[in-house]
Amino acid sequence: MTVPARTRSSWVSSPPAIVAVGWFCAALAASALGAFRTQPGDPPVALALAAGVPPLTVLVLAMRSSRFRAWARSLDLRFLTLLQTWRVAGLAFLALAAVDALPAGFALPAGLGDVAIGLTAPLVAAFVVDRANRVFVAWTALGIADLVLAVTLGVLYSASPAGLLRTDLDTGLMSTLPMSLVPAFGVPITLVAHLLSLIRLSGR
Repeated sequence: MTVPARTRSSWVSSPPAIVAVGWFCAALAASALGAFRTQPGDPPVALALAAGVPPLTVLVLAMRSSRFRAWARSLDLRFLTLLQTWRVAGLAFLALAAVDALPAGFALPAGLGDVAIGLTAPLVAAFVVDRANRVFVAWTALGIADLVLAVTLGVLYSASPAGLLRTDLDTGLMSTLPMSLVPAFGVPITLVAHLLSLIRLSGR
C-alpha cells in the first residue's frame, strides 16, 4: 500500500509537516536538556503538557474553527491511517520489560497495544478505508484507548504522587532520551492523527 506521490509531496511541504518537524526538534531539545526529568515525588508536569497540549489543541480547533475542520476533511484518510504503522516500535517496550528496565504492568499493555495497531494499520488502510466506516471508527477507538491506557499506566507506575502501582521499578526511563520522545512526541502526534482521521470521516 503506497501513498500517491502528489499526496506525499503536498504533505511534506505543508505547514502541518513543518509544525511536526518543529515539534519533534523541540521535544528532542527539551529531552536533551533534561526538561522532562522529575525528582521522586514530583508530578511530571512538563511531560504531561508535551503529551496533552497538542491533541487538546486539535479538539478545541475542531469544535471552534470551521476552517480547521475544512482543512482536516481535505486530508487523505489512508495516509493518516498509514501513519499509525510506526507504532510497531512498541516492541521496544517489550524488550525493556524483558530486561527489567520498565515495569511489565506498564510496558506489556502499552507495547502489545501499539504493535497490534501498527501491524493492522496497513490492512485497515487497504481494506477498510472507504469500505467500512464503522470498522474504521472501532479500530481508531482502540488505537486511542491504547494511547490513553499507556499514558495512564505510565503515571500509575511513576515515582510521582500518582504512582499508586509503583513497586521497586518505575517508569522514570520514559523521562530520558531516547524514550522521552515517545510521550513527548510519539504519543501526541499519533493521537492527533487519530483525531484528524475522525474529523476527516465526519465530513463524508
